[in-house]
Amino acid sequence: MDRRLSIAPMMDWTDRHCRAFHRALTSRALLYTEMVTAPAVIHGDRERLLGFDAVEHPVALQLGGSDPEQLAEAARIGAAFGYDEINLNVGCPSDRVQSGRFGACLMREPALVADCMAAIRSAVTVPATVKCRIGVDDQDPAISLFETVDACAAVGIEVFIVHARKAWLQGLSPKENRDVPPLDYALVRRLKRGRPHLSVTINGGVASLDEAETHLDDADGVQLDGVMLGRAAYHEPAILGQADRRLYGAATPDIDAFAAVDRYRPSMAARLAEGVHLPAMTRHMLGLMHGRPGARTFRRILTVEAVKPGAGLEVVDRALDAVREAEARSELRTEAA
Repeated sequence: MDRRLSIAPMMDWTDRHCRAFHRALTSRALLYTEMVTAPAVIHGDRERLLGFDAVEHPVALQLGGSDPEQLAEAARIGAAFGYDEINLNVGCPSDRVQSGRFGACLMREPALVADCMAAIRSAVTVPATVKCRIGVDDQDPAISLFETVDACAAVGIEVFIVHARKAWLQGLSPKENRDVPPLDYALVRRLKRGRPHLSVTINGGVASLDEAETHLDDADGVQLDGVMLGRAAYHEPAILGQADRRLYGAATPDIDAFAAVDRYRPSMAARLAEGVHLPAMTRHMLGLMHGRPGARTFRRILTVEAVKPGAGLEVVDRALDAVREAEARSELRTEAA
């Protein structure tokens, strides 16, 4: 796997439909599941929780938990499903996650994180990786980040995705934790400078491919291994259509919004045939036409008409036609002016 670009695991967002849609835009970016807890994987409906389409590769499973034995078992199950990587969440700040003693609160327990990662690594042959914050609450990030990374590296872990913010477990909501704590990109670059043998991907606040390219620039002598996009990739997915060319040097043309929907159509048709309702898939497309004439109508059609009983791909076609018509009108006005 080339980790130059990955799409962050995001709860309630990066489900299998979202991933199939994102894959229609980029063939190369590494995709991640939503976080799934180890007990859920072991005891829950595995097909519902872990099922994915082969077109999603490369795709990683993110697990939540703090029991090494449970995580090892969940990792084995995930690897058997065909995931290309097993990732441990050491960054989610939600109250529910804290109550289960996993997520960002594990930044306080680097030895436990290392035990968990050792168990996962011994259970699977695919890469075992960590996604973490730089610290929590009153921790000194220059200490907490390095302690967590070094403890995991000591048991053979080589890949780290670092959200370059602290998480405040008291006083900030999960939403506020995505924006309020200041970003410290320099610390992540310092980590890579000091641990050049490790793979380090930077995450947090990256809003465009321009910014991604800047992070991948080695002008300061530090060559990060990758950039992880989160909300930008979700709210403005069309930017992913340029990723293969701009970040991977692919000679193939960019994938525009209309071509992406064409590529996503077989997946939507297959899921509809299985009984999946259209909104489960089209909700991930709402930002596709961001900034284009007709974008508001596109969103309205997909939001209002997709929920109607029996709604099928004809709804998507109407939404696309609305954009084409709006763009044609805009071109006529431009020519008239």
